[in-house]
Amino acid sequence: MFDSLSEKLQSAFDGLKGQGRLSDKDIERAAREIRLALLEADVNYRVVKDFVAKVKERALGVEVLESLTPAQQFVKIVNEELAALMGTASTKLVFSPRPPTVVMMVGLQGSGKTTACGKLANLLLGQGKSPAMVAADVYRPAAVDQLKTLGAQLGVPVYDEGTAADPVDIAKHGLDWSRELGRDVLIIDTAGRLHVDERLMEELVRIRSAVKPHNILLVLDAMTGQDAVNVARQFQEKVQFDGVVLTKLDGDARGGAALSVRAVTGRPIKFASTGEKLDSFEYFHPDRMASRILGMGDVLSLIERAEQAVDEKKARELEQRLRKAQFTFDDFLDQLQQVRKMGSLQSILGMIPGLPTSKLKGLQIDDKAFDRVQAIIHAMTAEERRHPEIIGGSRRRRIAAGSGNDIQAVNQLLNQFKQMQKMMKQIGSGRFPKNPFQMFGM
Repeated sequence: MFDSLSEKLQSAFDGLKGQGRLSDKDIERAAREIRLALLEADVNYRVVKDFVAKVKERALGVEVLESLTPAQQFVKIVNEELAALMGTASTKLVFSPRPPTVVMMVGLQGSGKTTACGKLANLLLGQGKSPAMVAADVYRPAAVDQLKTLGAQLGVPVYDEGTAADPVDIAKHGLDWSRELGRDVLIIDTAGRLHVDERLMEELVRIRSAVKPHNILLVLDAMTGQDAVNVARQFQEKVQFDGVVLTKLDGDARGGAALSVRAVTGRPIKFASTGEKLDSFEYFHPDRMASRILGMGDVLSLIERAEQAVDEKKARELEQRLRKAQFTFDDFLDQLQQVRKMGSLQSILGMIPGLPTSKLKGLQIDDKAFDRVQAIIHAMTAEERRHPEIIGGSRRRRIAAGSGNDIQAVNQLLNQFKQMQKMMKQIGSGRFPKNPFQMFGM
């Protein structure tokens, strides 16, 4: 995410490190590199101009020039201004005191709008809400079927009248239907077009007037960069949306849309879609995103993911077994599955402070390796998982054949697990190993 921009910004700071004092010339050079990095990231020209001017104004004052750590102070200023550019705080949905709260999703075709409806419903389910969805995109027949499929996967009811009815009537009837069901949030999937036109805007205005949504969210494809910002400006003029949902953020190496849309439209980014799975959807936190762009990690988001993924009861049971030096393949499998719930390893590593983007860029992380490890463990008997020391040559051949792997992969996993057991024994006895990554060849 924003790898290219992160690398260029971090490179701009490299020349400042180690200097006891920064001159005006040093700051000018860094500001020039930041300007080029943002322009190459497809950030709006006026946004870049204003951003760099603010950074220079603060950096050329006593805040940096009289600081004991001027380079760090300069990075801090850039971090704060980046966060301010994207919005000073995370903005949540507005919930009505008289349900249902109506959320109207708008956007162009191909932006991921229908999928975003399902992802938002899934997020709200996790918050204890009872959402429902309305299929009001009648011009793309697959949209109705797609929304119904997503609803079935989530256990969320979907209202539709096929593709022959008027979208405004569908939205009004869907609102009445959700009230009868007692649902507290209604998500309306509206039609999109390949481009902005009068017919699209007129229909959206009619739906807005009919259902009076509490939240209108514009769904934008982050990878389209400056085009996404131009689309947002046109939607804002006609529909006056309340916030933005950025999709495909995990594939956006530049960040032009994320860094421009709020400054251009005055509307905040509310949600970010960071993957294809339904749970790859989260509230957008400008301050955390700014830290990630500058290679400072995102510890708060990492903690939140861990809290959602980790089973507290299992964690306590594992702690007790570690104290008794009892760590089995069943425990390992549980931990592996909980880590997978947190997302891809690449995204997790990107949240860890101190891991520069340049290092992660060349790192080849194969998440499918998890599948191979799980297949090997599942091919073991219950006795073998509890006592891997009994796995001899014939058992290894059987496990390899049963998991679809070669015997070398089985041997490698058993050797790594043996090293892991040693490490767990040390942890259980209160002695943490000097280099726990050594057993993985890291």
